[in-house]
Amino acid sequence: MKSTYFYTISFIMIACVLMSFKLPKNIYKKVSKEIKVVYETEDFTLNSVSISSKMTHQLITKIDSSNLFQIIDTEVVVGYAFISKAPSKTDEFDYLVLFDNNFVIKKAKVLIYREDYGAEIGSKRWLKQFIGKKTGKNLKYERDIIAISGATISAHSMTVAINNLLKSVAILQQQKAI
Repeated sequence: MKSTYFYTISFIMIACVLMSFKLPKNIYKKVSKEIKVVYETEDFTLNSVSISSKMTHQLITKIDSSNLFQIIDTEVVVGYAFISKAPSKTDEFDYLVLFDNNFVIKKAKVLIYREDYGAEIGSKRWLKQFIGKKTGKNLKYERDIIAISGATISAHSMTVAINNLLKSVAILQQQKAI
């Protein structure tokens, strides 16, 4: 009787932990679409990247198994996906950054923008500025990244988010955590 109870409780706890790392369906669909195009694959899996809590406290950007994923195609890691939120004027927007195996940005995408103004930061033309960026480069808004009239706060916020992500990735690479 005790062992059945133990296994039931254990199963529930494990299921809760696994479900907590699952992306919301609307986000997953958008991420999946981008991965298929960027990595030219139809069949891939996303595996959460585990980072110790000790390491996460050293990072500028929150990076953990709920937002950093290995992209695996035919048992080979082809890149990484990072999903997070950044502040806009009165709300937040969800964004995706796809990396190659060396953590060079292959694509940045605004997944969900919740403001009436500033949605221009979701344009492919503006987001192309982040492609090829890697750790060690500090991007300056209005110098390295062009400004957008009407989206000043969101465009600056996206630039800061990418900078902080690249700095955090550099820390993880130096510590051989990724």
